[in-house]
Amino acid sequence: MSLFRDDGVVLRTQKLGEADRIITLLTRGHGRVRAVARGVRRTKSKFGARLEPFSHADIQFFARGSDLVGRGLPLCTQTETIAPYGRNIVIDYARYTAGTAMLETAERFTDHEGEPNVQQYLLLIGGLRTLAAGEHAPALVLDAFLLRSLAVGGYAPSFEACAQCGMPGPNRFFSVAAGGVVCADCRRPGSVVPSPEALRLLGALLTGDWATADAAEARHVREGSGLVSGYLHWHLERGLRSLRYVEKT
Repeated sequence: MSLFRDDGVVLRTQKLGEADRIITLLTRGHGRVRAVARGVRRTKSKFGARLEPFSHADIQFFARGSDLVGRGLPLCTQTETIAPYGRNIVIDYARYTAGTAMLETAERFTDHEGEPNVQQYLLLIGGLRTLAAGEHAPALVLDAFLLRSLAVGGYAPSFEACAQCGMPGPNRFFSVAAGGVVCADCRRPGSVVPSPEALRLLGALLTGDWATADAAEARHVREGSGLVSGYLHWHLERGLRSLRYVEKT
C-alpha cells in the first residue's frame, strides 16, 4: 500500500454506489488514472466540487499496490484546486461543448492507464486555459487542440508540402488517408479540394498563429472544422461522440 500525489485534469466522472464517484483524470506523472472519490456526491462533501470535469487539481491518492493498473482502483484522499477552468467553461454552451470534445480527445489519445503522456497533458492544460479565458472563438480553440493532439500522437497533417512526395506547396488536394494536402500526381480517390483560405487557417491553428486564425471568415472556419473532423475520425477509427454537439461558427 502506498500514497502518491500528482496534478491532473478531471476528464469525466461516473456514479458509484450511493455517494461515491469514479474519477477519470489525465495526470502529469502517471498518465490516465481512474480513482474512487468517496462521499463526493454528498452535499457536505469537502472536495466534491474540486473533482468535476475541467478541474485542474493536485490530488493525493492511496493505492493498494505499487501498480496503478492493479486489481483495485486507488482512492482520492486529498485534493487542492490548481485552476477551476470549468467555472468559465460551463456557463457558455459553445465553450462547454468544445471543452467536452477536448476532454474526450485527451482520453482517447491516452489509451493505456498509468503511462505518462506529458505532451498531451500540457496540451490539454493550455487548451482549457485558452478556452476558459474566452480570447478566441471556441471552435477555433477546439480545432487547434485537435490538430495538435494529432501531431503529438504522430499524425500531424500537412497543409503546405505534399504529404506523400514532399513537393512544396501550395497544393490543391486534401486526403485524410494520405496525411494532408497532396499534389496532383499523388492525388488519391476521395481527395477533396478545399479553399486556400481553409488550408491557411488550419496551418495557422497548428502553428499557433492566432492573428491569422482570428481573422478567418466563418465559412472558412466551418470548412476547416469539417476537414479536421474527418482527419480525426480516420485516425481514431471511430468518431468522438461529443463532436456532434459542438456549436460551429
